[in-house]
Amino acid sequence: MAKDRSGAGDPVRTLELLWREPGEESRGGRRGPRQGLTVDAVVRAATGLADEEGLAALTMRALAQRLGVTPMTVYTYVPGKAELLDLMLDEAYRTMERRTVPAEAEARADPWRERVTRVAEENRALLARHPWIADLSVTRPPLGPGVIGKYEHELAAFEGIGFSDTEMDAALTHLLGFVHAAARAAADTAAHNQRQSDEDWWAVSAPLLERAMDPERYPLAGRVGEAVGAYNPETVWAFGLRCVLDGLAHLVERKPEAL
Repeated sequence: MAKDRSGAGDPVRTLELLWREPGEESRGGRRGPRQGLTVDAVVRAATGLADEEGLAALTMRALAQRLGVTPMTVYTYVPGKAELLDLMLDEAYRTMERRTVPAEAEARADPWRERVTRVAEENRALLARHPWIADLSVTRPPLGPGVIGKYEHELAAFEGIGFSDTEMDAALTHLLGFVHAAARAAADTAAHNQRQSDEDWWAVSAPLLERAMDPERYPLAGRVGEAVGAYNPETVWAFGLRCVLDGLAHLVERKPEAL
């Protein structure tokens, strides 16, 4: 099954929808066939469906049922699922909770590690609210106001550190890659725990492993595994973020102009 990705639709129509003026409710700016239904309402309904059931459940037919219209009616507002996904992603980015990075004069007194940590935590909260984003390939993100506003906000956390413009972009990409990986692992863990808790799994598996695992052959796996126990997303998050920040700090400290 092909992976859902952004930027897969008609780029011209997508940009028209992303940057539409207020009141442009349907194709060509005409009022849609159902009074009260708008592009925004379609996007909100699609987002709610994806939040609750995942991207696999998001079809134009399922969306039409949620809206109480026919699938053909939905197509008068968005050309297809590809364009809809871009609108959903841009809207999620536009409305995500974020703390304003201080002005340049104040940013120098605001440690860069704290600014970058805020960006990581904001994106972690976003993915917890909209888990489907982690399943969406965004190598070609929609260039709408939400995506560009998010990019502007997050780059400000790296401004003045001492990185070049291309390094700032790469550092942000590296950070967000870690956040997405951590969010996906946490979501997978939560899904598994819904089907069977860690306690129940270990209750069944531990006796078998104790008989099967030779401690002399697997000394490290046994020792570390016993110390760790069940997968803990919070522990992995804290350690991983520290590794990302320490790696960036190493690069910053090597630059004579670093702040």
